[in-house]
Amino acid sequence: MIDLPEAPDRWSEPGADPSDAPVLGSLATAARMIVATTETLAKVRLAHWTADAWNERRLSLGNLSTAGPMPDRPGRPSRPELLPPRAMPRRSAHGLANRIALLHSLAHIELNAVDMTWDLIGRFVHVPMPRAYFDDWVRVGAEEARHFKLLHNRLIALGAAYGDLPAHDGLWQSAQATGESLIARLAVVPLVLEARGLDVSPSIIASLKTAGDMESADILEIIYRDEKHHVAFGAKWFRHMCELQGLAPEPAFHDLVRRHFRGPVKPPFNDKARAEAGLTPGFYRPLVAVGRVP
Repeated sequence: MIDLPEAPDRWSEPGADPSDAPVLGSLATAARMIVATTETLAKVRLAHWTADAWNERRLSLGNLSTAGPMPDRPGRPSRPELLPPRAMPRRSAHGLANRIALLHSLAHIELNAVDMTWDLIGRFVHVPMPRAYFDDWVRVGAEEARHFKLLHNRLIALGAAYGDLPAHDGLWQSAQATGESLIARLAVVPLVLEARGLDVSPSIIASLKTAGDMESADILEIIYRDEKHHVAFGAKWFRHMCELQGLAPEPAFHDLVRRHFRGPVKPPFNDKARAEAGLTPGFYRPLVAVGRVP
C-alpha cells in the first residue's frame, strides 16, 4: 500500500481573497454549488474554498433536504463541443498541435473528475459514513480542481485554451449510471476510471519528455502521484462498504462493474501502481474485455 502524504492545511490559491468566498453553510450545499457552477475557474475556486472550510471545521455535513438535489448534469461553459467518445481522434505528444490536443483532452478529464468527486460527496451525503470518508473525498475534490487549473494554465502558455477543441461526455455518463448506489460509484469511478489513469500516465509522461515538453510532463507527474492515493481512497472505502454489507470485495466488484460500467476493462495494466493503491489483480483481471451485461 502507498504511504499517503498529509493533505495541506489550506487549499486556497495564492492571492485569493477569502472575503470573496460565498456563504457555503454545509458540505452538501457546497458540493451542489461546485457541480452546478458553469465557469470553470469559479468551480476551481469554490472547490478550494470548500476544502478549506471543511478542513477548518467551518462547515456542517448538511443533507439533501436542505441543500437540494444534486444536478443531473454539471455546469459547463458553452465550449467545448461534446462529441460521442468514438468520434474523438487519438492523441499524441508529437508536435505542438498534437500536444495541445492531448493536454486539452486531459484537462477535460480532470474537469469531469472535479464534478464526479463533488457529486460523490453531495449525492451520497445521506449515507452514514465516518468523517474520515468525507475528509478523503474533499481532499480528492480539491486535488482534481488543482489538476484542472494546472492543465488550464499550461494550455494558455502554449497559446491555446480549454474549450478550443471538442471533447466527449463519456465520463459523466459513468456518474449517471451509478447515481443510485454509493458502492457502485466507488467501484466504477476511482477503481475503474481513475485506475485507468495509473495505467496510461507513465507512457504519456515519457512521450512528453521525449518531445522536450518538461513543463507538461511535470504536471502529469503531479496528477499521476495524486491518482495513486485517489485509487487508494476508493479501494479503502469500497472495502469498508463491502464489510458493512457482508460482501466479499472482489466478487462484489466484478458484479458492480459488469452491471454499471459500459465498455471493456482493458490491459495493459500498471500492476505495481494498482497494487500499491490496494487494487490487486483479482479485482480487475477477471473483467478484461468484459463490458456491461444486458
